[in-house]
Amino acid sequence: MSEIKNQILKLLHRSPKAPLSGVKLSQQTGISRVGVWKHISALKENGFDIESGPKGYRLARPDDLLLPFCFEPHIAPRICHYPEIGSTMDQARSLAREGAHHLTCVVAENQTQGRGRLNRQWDSSRGGLWFTLILTPDVPPPMAYLYNFAASLSLSRTLNRLFNLDVRVKWPNDLLLEEKKLVGVLSEMETRADMLRFLLLGIGINANNPVSGQDYQHNAISLTQALGRPVSRREILSAFLTDFEAEIQDLNPHRIMAGWKTATATLGREVKIQTLKEVIQGRAVDVDRQGTLIVKDNQGNLREINYGDCFHT
Repeated sequence: MSEIKNQILKLLHRSPKAPLSGVKLSQQTGISRVGVWKHISALKENGFDIESGPKGYRLARPDDLLLPFCFEPHIAPRICHYPEIGSTMDQARSLAREGAHHLTCVVAENQTQGRGRLNRQWDSSRGGLWFTLILTPDVPPPMAYLYNFAASLSLSRTLNRLFNLDVRVKWPNDLLLEEKKLVGVLSEMETRADMLRFLLLGIGINANNPVSGQDYQHNAISLTQALGRPVSRREILSAFLTDFEAEIQDLNPHRIMAGWKTATATLGREVKIQTLKEVIQGRAVDVDRQGTLIVKDNQGNLREINYGDCFHT
């Protein structure tokens, strides 16, 4: 985004209630009123909800803006914002390889090539909260799974606290509301020797975006649908980043997995697990400290599953 557009948004954000006239914006940006109009028109085309009226311009929902300057000082330097991008995961990988700092957050208004597990297409239309966290902890690769479970636990806790909901985690990496898919989490990592080089956590939240219905045996749902009103994506992201950072200060497997179990919708349920080699059906009875799902199959055998797609039946 150009510096002028960023400056216009910053000025509008600082005046959440009173419209700013084209004259005032022209004076403060150093461009003509026609230039202001052209930049605002371009911002609208990029999905920014700017209202125009006789008294000037104002942001329709300033609390929903995801630009770095909108966040608290301890979070703002980590935010890399894009109006539109192919995939936040791909961009985060490039930044991580260039040495991005721990907990850098790549967020986009719209993804044109968003993806979920097994390279499935992820509908990432405007209004949703689409972001990837770059993590660079000094841990061996076998411990990376803890960050996935910590993120799911932290996000469910954040959403429940903010909106008084009952968001549940589903093994291994979805969040459900009313048994419908609200959030998807995707992780990728790169290693160097026997240590983690970086871990990427891609998170997609159906916030204010329309959802299309069927999503791999789960109906999708958005926060707007559940609450009957739009939500502040910035409030969600800020609260989650703060909670998640605190959650991973002590990377204790017992504590994280015990917390995750209290928030799960999977344990005690009849499930179908699609692995690379087979389909396993039975009752999910436990998740161990390594994140392995224990299923008592229909023949009465206990099966340990480290990776697969899980469907509640």
